[in-house]
Parts: sequence; structure tokens; C-alpha cells
Amino acid sequence: PSVYLNGELFSQGAITLEKIIQKLDVNAEKRQAEALKNKADFDVLVVGGGPAGAAASIYAARKGLNTGIVAERFGGQVADTVGIENFISVQYTEGPKLVNSLEAHVREYNVDIMNNQRAVALRKDGKVQLELQNGAVLNSKTVILSPGARWREMNVPGEQEYRGKGVAYCPHCDGPLFKGKKVAVIGGGNSGIEAAIDLAGIVDHVTVLEFAAELRADAVLVKKAKSMGNINIITEAQSTEVTGDGSKVNGINYTDRKTGDKHHIELAGIFVQIGLVPNTEWLRGAVELSPRGEIIVDERGQTSVPGVFAAGDATTAPYKQIIIAMGSGANAALGAFDYMIRQ
Repeated sequence: PSVYLNGELFSQGAITLEKIIQKLDVNAEKRQAEALKNKADFDVLVVGGGPAGAAASIYAARKGLNTGIVAERFGGQVADTVGIENFISVQYTEGPKLVNSLEAHVREYNVDIMNNQRAVALRKDGKVQLELQNGAVLNSKTVILSPGARWREMNVPGEQEYRGKGVAYCPHCDGPLFKGKKVAVIGGGNSGIEAAIDLAGIVDHVTVLEFAAELRADAVLVKKAKSMGNINIITEAQSTEVTGDGSKVNGINYTDRKTGDKHHIELAGIFVQIGLVPNTEWLRGAVELSPRGEIIVDERGQTSVPGVFAAGDATTAPYKQIIIAMGSGANAALGAFDYMIRQ
């Protein structure tokens, strides 16, 4: 859902009460900057409040280090996840529930949580300096970067025009808005097929459009999707345009990559699930990034800058999974501790 203030877009998707108040209070950022800039130097400063950041902050705090965590939104992508069935030892949980548990666990330790804060620059001049959007600068002996990733966009005509008007990226947030209607899911990986299965219980019909010749999702998910009577899967489909009536989505155009034939599907909603983009644009020139924009790390989570570590989905770690992000966060925290005791 989209929220407008005096005719201008105020927010889109899920938003916390704390964030609403911050956006409405025009002097909030100035007051926050004044409070933040007076903080003492940290031993470890974690950037990002997802599974990797939470694990890193807990491991650092348990070493007796002065630890802070800067998060734009605690939980990150996990907050938008519906069912989680591959978190070892927990047969089933849901994203918001796991996020609450993560934050509660972090608060058990003496971690300085600075929520609703966006990092915009990283520098090292002896100590590592982290600049925030509100102008505050935090200093730390070490930094652990875990900014996570965001959904990749289709980049086709109509996508931005109808964003929030039928084009969505979070099935959990927006799925109920399309109850009894026809929708499409773009992407045949785990996220796409999981979204299709979830939506199939709410909407009238789901069409999955996959660019490749075969689905990339786990076999168990594909089997489940194919067993449902209201999911249609189309492979070798290149989405070319989101169509609408000026106020909302009414369909999508795609090209059959095998035959070249062009098709149109009438729809009320389109859920884009084609992978993730690391949130690292602000780090270009500060640390070494891969061609895909991922932070390059070694086996200890060390980046190209001594004292700066990284963990989670924003790094070159090959598999983007919650449990792997947590492990990499713990690894980076131990790497930071080892770095400090050797200085």
C-alpha cells in the first residue's frame, strides 16, 4: 500500500509508527544528529540490522567490546518474509516473528541500537568513520558492514508508473490487496515460486513468468506449485511492458524467447521476484566491490580496508540465506575481535 501526504508520496509498503513520527517531525533528524555526534568511539560498529548484523553485534558484545549497531530498519528483508522452513532447529517461523526475536536477543546485551538511521559514507583516517544521512559522524576502531540487499527491478516500461498501483515486490505485504484477482509473479527462483504458492491461497489465479528455459527453484517448491490448481508456469518468457489504465495495472506484455511471439496477459497485480541487489552504492570507492556490487571479503570477513569487515547478502558469500548470513555475521565479529587484539 502507498500513503500520500498532501498529494505527494509519503511512504510505500510496510512502515513502523516510529518511522512515521520521524518523517512527520521536520526537526527529528537535526536532534538525532546532535545526540549521535556526541557518542563515544565504538570498538565495533555494525551497519545493518538484518540477521548478519544482529549476529555480529551479539558476538562482538559477548567479547566485552563497546558495540553499536546502525540500522535503517531492524530485520531488513527478513521482515518481509512470510514462511521460513529452512532455519535449522526451527521447523517453521515467519519473518516478523524472527525479527522480533533477533532484536530481543540483541537487546539482552549492552549494544547501542541506533534505529532508523541510514549510512551514507565510510572513511578511514586512523579510526573508521561512518557518516549518517542526518549529518552525524560515528567513530569506531572497527566496522562490520551488513547493509543487506533489496529486490531487483524489471526495468521495463510501466514498472515505475504503476509501482504501488499493481506492481509490488512483497507478496506478504501486498498479497491480500489482490484477493480473488489474477496476478503474475516475475521470476522462477525460490522467491518467485514461494510467492506464487503463498499468493495462490489468496488470489484467483497466479501466472509465473520465468526468463530461463527451466525454473531455478528447489524441486520441492516446484512440485508444490504444480500441484496447485490455480498456478500457471510459463518459461522462456521475457517481460517487456507493464500495462495499465492510467491509475492501476491491467496486464503485462511478454515475448516468448523461443518463438518470438508476443503475448499479453490481463492481470490486476504483478509481483517482481527476480533476485537481489546489494545495498552498496554508498560504498563505491570506500571498499573493493565485485562487478555485481558485492563487498569482497576473505574467509574472516575482512574487506580491502584493514579494520573494516562485512557479512551477509551484500558480500561475495555465494548463497543468500538467513542462516548463512547469521554465520557470516558471527565470523566477521570474531574477525574484528582478532584484528583488534593484534593491533
